[in-house]
Amino acid sequence: MNKITALLVDDHMMLRQGVRVMLEAEGDITIVGEADTGRQAVEMTQKLHPDVVVMDISMPNLNGLEATRQITRKSPLSKVIILSAYNDDEYVQYSTEAGAVGYVVKHSDAKELSKAIREVRKGNAFFSPSITKRLLDHYRRCHVKGRPDQRRDISLTSRESEVVQLVAEGRANKQIAAELSLSIKTVEKYRQQVMDKLNIHETAGLTRYAIAKGIVENNLKEKILS
Repeated sequence: MNKITALLVDDHMMLRQGVRVMLEAEGDITIVGEADTGRQAVEMTQKLHPDVVVMDISMPNLNGLEATRQITRKSPLSKVIILSAYNDDEYVQYSTEAGAVGYVVKHSDAKELSKAIREVRKGNAFFSPSITKRLLDHYRRCHVKGRPDQRRDISLTSRESEVVQLVAEGRANKQIAAELSLSIKTVEKYRQQVMDKLNIHETAGLTRYAIAKGIVENNLKEKILS
């Protein structure tokens, strides 16, 4: 039987190494690569074509949600499972909307991730049991009310999300332009589009937005909030 191939994406090397050892001990899963940024994950997925991508949410240089969105679009045969410390319904919703077909919380039982990988490889979805219960309760409540849940969130394009993350990470327009292969004027245009869309009037507001949506890495959050 062919082994399931997986790409691990997390900016913490120790965690990646631990997950790698755990998964490869299962016997039917092989790790074909590791990435420590979202952008690297997108590039490696296109090169390696793994069956499954195990993706963290908070990472530098393209967060996991945006990386998931790009992988889903560019490499649709590679299925994404979010492996995150976040357990909020909002993150689960953002992840599934980005294209993830699985969501496992990091404090879950070790066997849960390998089970998730097998299920999504079969074409199924998989969520940690605690999340599945909340999702069922949520849809039952919506059914009783007789109306779907209405999201009040404002969606950003892929490029707008990339610009927001880089702004929140403290990059100047010139650096953002070089990173994204855009002109400085184009970067300025994207920044203004986002600020108009979100009704934000200063860079600090964009940073707070990025923190609230979990699109900047944890150590940056701590630095900003301290």
